Amino acid sequence: MAATQTTPDRQRRRAATAAALAASVEWYDYFVFGIAAALVFGKTFFPAGNPAAGVLASFATFAVGFLARPLGGIIAGNLGDSRGRKPVLVMAIALMGVATTAIGLLPTYASIGIAAPLILVLLRLVQGIAVGAQWGGAMLLATEYAPEGKRGLYGSLVQLGVPIGVVLANTVFLVASKVAPPADFLSWAWRIPFIVGVLVLALAWYIHKRVDETPEFRKAAEAAAARKGSPLREILREHLGTVLLAGGSFAVNTATFYILLTGTLDYATRELGMSRTTVLTATLIISCSQLAIIPLAAGLSDRIGRIRIYTFGAAGLLLWAIPMFLLIDTKSLLWFVVASFVASLFLSIMYGPQAALFAELFTPEMRYTGASLGYQLSAVVGGGLAPFIMVLLLESTGSSLSVSGYIIVLAIVALLSISVLAKRARAAERVDA
Repeated sequence: MAATQTTPDRQRRRAATAAALAASVEWYDYFVFGIAAALVFGKTFFPAGNPAAGVLASFATFAVGFLARPLGGIIAGNLGDSRGRKPVLVMAIALMGVATTAIGLLPTYASIGIAAPLILVLLRLVQGIAVGAQWGGAMLLATEYAPEGKRGLYGSLVQLGVPIGVVLANTVFLVASKVAPPADFLSWAWRIPFIVGVLVLALAWYIHKRVDETPEFRKAAEAAAARKGSPLREILREHLGTVLLAGGSFAVNTATFYILLTGTLDYATRELGMSRTTVLTATLIISCSQLAIIPLAAGLSDRIGRIRIYTFGAAGLLLWAIPMFLLIDTKSLLWFVVASFVASLFLSIMYGPQAALFAELFTPEMRYTGASLGYQLSAVVGGGLAPFIMVLLLESTGSSLSVSGYIIVLAIVALLSISVLAKRARAAERVDA
């Protein structure tokens, strides 16, 4: 159930704005690591004679953050379903700000040896826990304040945090690479995007002081207090299938997204010889287009249904997987942009309604836990390992079409999962009728 019509509009706007800002800054902090993993960390924290080996080690560290995301979702889910959405979101934002700033201050391998990559991995784990905790809190802050019939649109405000985070991260790295010569970029300029992460602590304080708890949680608080056992135990006992289906439906989206964000950045610059600045600029422009597509897809899902829009996006990724890499392999900037833009279009079509879809799969008493677990499961399976798997596939097969095959397999899993979720939804509607 969406927020009641008696909820003040000012309160709705404040909550939605806070949720969108929280998602944007969290994803910015998370994505600067991905860009640095492709451009910097292989040289500064994982020096090796083989460039591919350094990149693999760097991407493995990138993946560690994804392995920690379910832990963040579990911890935050239990607290968010029992204590409230807002305090958990504030905690997640503060944790991310501290970890990201610490990475920017971390000495390199040349300065402190093996301790440098070990600490980097630890801080990446903290980032993973933070973003695993953040998404559910921000998503519920927006969707549980949404007026009737606009849950998809309100949820898309949180989903916009991803392209906004990408735009901000790419912009800061572009500026750093422009103002600093290559040697200085590797020496100190790469740290700037991380150090500015300390500014998110101000947002955490604002949400703590100015944003109220969601109406749906306040209504469900008594039921949550009376329930015996944790939300996690109830989810695993009675709704594990729904969690797995949610994760399976979205893994292709996270995998393709991180292949575009970090995998192709490494592939285009190291293997195809394209300019780092050019590729970053292209990614920046494409991400800007998502700012329009995501809310359009979400708004349309409010009118014709989440599943229909979601399925169209997943089918598009399946059909585009092979043409995408055929175009990228031309080494043409124009075709690189076309390939990435079309893939980004299908990603946005899926991503727009995803927050509302996942929220509606679970009741308010267990929504934070269930939605977070489904989302973070897809992130582990599809997201964190995707750039690492991409490099392994390229090195072992010598063909980018092997990466297309990886995307196709995940897209088939997504379509099957969506089909089962749709059948369950129709069965539930017949029971209610």
